[in-house]
Amino acid sequence: MKYRSVFDIIGPIMIGPSSSHTAGAARIGRVARSLFGREPKWAAISFYGSFAKTYKGHGTDVAIIGGLLDFDTFDERIKTSLDIASDKGMKVTFTEEEAITDHPNTARVIIGDDHGQLELVGISIGGGKIEITELNGFELKLSGNHPAILVVHNDRFGAIAAVANVLAKYAINIGHMNVARKEKGKLALMTIEVDQNIDKSVLDELKTLPNILQVTKIAD
Repeated sequence: MKYRSVFDIIGPIMIGPSSSHTAGAARIGRVARSLFGREPKWAAISFYGSFAKTYKGHGTDVAIIGGLLDFDTFDERIKTSLDIASDKGMKVTFTEEEAITDHPNTARVIIGDDHGQLELVGISIGGGKIEITELNGFELKLSGNHPAILVVHNDRFGAIAAVANVLAKYAINIGHMNVARKEKGKLALMTIEVDQNIDKSVLDELKTLPNILQVTKIAD
């Protein structure tokens, strides 16, 4: 693995005690909040492996809720995030799962309100770094370390090329791209990590393309 700076080794500025269990969990929660697009009214969190065994002592619970409240890893409010969520009327439940997962620091986050819900699976891989491995039933690989676009689209010929052409038009470089589908010819999900932040005008143009159903941005 190559590191770009010393901060890739020691991890982000954060509320302790653990980069994996605290900073990583906060980032998983914050990505879920970003994808949902608003503050959820309820959250059901399932912890697996090491997360399930140590989440209370390592602050994984307060960290992931802090992320759902849009707190960054260094925000002091993370320490009291459960109280803040309660004051806001957010209903929170935690479940310790016994199932074996591919990674020991795994969390399944289901959040929602009266208008919809979102489900994702995230893993904390150390140093505050994360990967999102599942979103609403789609398998993907999203690091959360770079700006990203998630495009829900009909699984049709030319949809991927059309999106790539728009990004090329605006000189946006693709660093990583993944396409997942549940069933041939049905819905599919493009996950595109790029090298620079994306203006709203680009997103608006992507939304006008044939067979594109939803476009969501995650800022770095």
